[in-house]
Parts: sequence; structure tokens; C-alpha cells
Amino acid sequence: MIIKPIRNDGDLKAVFHRVESIFQAEEHSPEADERDVLVTLVEAFENKHWDFGPADPVEAIKFRMEQQGLTARDLEPFIGPSGRVSEVLNRKRSLSLRMVKRLHAGLNIPYESLLAQ
Repeated sequence: MIIKPIRNDGDLKAVFHRVESIFQAEEHSPEADERDVLVTLVEAFENKHWDFGPADPVEAIKFRMEQQGLTARDLEPFIGPSGRVSEVLNRKRSLSLRMVKRLHAGLNIPYESLLAQ
């Protein structure tokens, strides 16, 4: 395993290709260690070159919904009744602090994303 810095998009593409080939490596194996180091390098490169800042709160919620296959109804324990969920998702109502805490605790959405304006 030869690890070197990611300096440009070509290096990044090569690292993505390598990570893809070892993504399913058995934990605690040399390939899994390599994958973890490469992922850390990718994150550092992306943070340095493409800092998008925190996500929009509604987009962060929709992204998590897509990731976990959730429906608006699944958000009711975190946001409230279906009408309130609809208002939040349609940007007609802002998130309350209580909603933010519940979404963070229940869906692991970062506070930074939920509190971004």
C-alpha cells in the first residue's frame, strides 16, 4: 500500500477507483485500513477545494429521507403532525429547536445542517 497526497482531480479519480475496488474489504484487513486512510484523504481534499458549507435544512432532511427510504409520514415523530411536516418540507414553516433536536437524535442529521440559514 503506497499512500500519497491527493493533489488534483486526476489523483482524486485514481483514489476513487481504488476505494471502489476495496470498498467491501473485511474489517481490520490491510485493504480496510487502506480504504479508511484513502477516504480520509478524499474528505480532506474535498473540504479544502470544495467547501460548500452546511446544507440547507430542508435539503438535509430530504437527503436523509432519500438515503433511508423514508416518507413524510415517517417524519411525524420528529416534526409533528402531517400538516406540519408538509409545511416544513415546502418551506412554509421553519424548524423549531425541538424539531432540530429530534431530527438530530432520531435521524442523525448534523446540527450544522439543520440550523443553517
